[in-house]
Amino acid sequence: MTGAAELLDLARGKGAIIATAESCSGGMIIAALTDIAGSSDVVDRGFITYSNAAKIEMLGVTSATLEAHGAVSEQVAREMAAGALARSGATLAASVTGIAGPGGSEHKPEGRVCFGLATARGVATETIEFGAIGRGRVREATVAHAIAMMRQALEQDLP
Repeated sequence: MTGAAELLDLARGKGAIIATAESCSGGMIIAALTDIAGSSDVVDRGFITYSNAAKIEMLGVTSATLEAHGAVSEQVAREMAAGALARSGATLAASVTGIAGPGGSEHKPEGRVCFGLATARGVATETIEFGAIGRGRVREATVAHAIAMMRQALEQDLP
């Protein structure tokens, strides 16, 4: 379904350890990974940072970044991923922040999700516009995309 089992197998083979920093997905990514028996050998932790205060306190996202760009931005996704990597035993950290819906605005529409991926080599970010497909479907698509990003990074030997 999400490719979680394949990600875990790949992480085992590469000696990678995974952490997540989640906002709009509310822990669904780490849940997808830890739903699989034996995941504890490659999953370190998940940070659920729904509020801006949690992003600041748990991940070290700066208030200046939040003020300048808003929580739903690649800049915040970057700081979330970097913070998760720095505050865990992980070699690979994925972050997500977005607007699952309903709602949004002209500048930040429903279905916009910003992703971050941190390794020892640095942090990459991207934004995906899933569209106004409904809260549940945006969150499911977010989980699938984050897992695919982590798989791709491991396949490219990024950590």
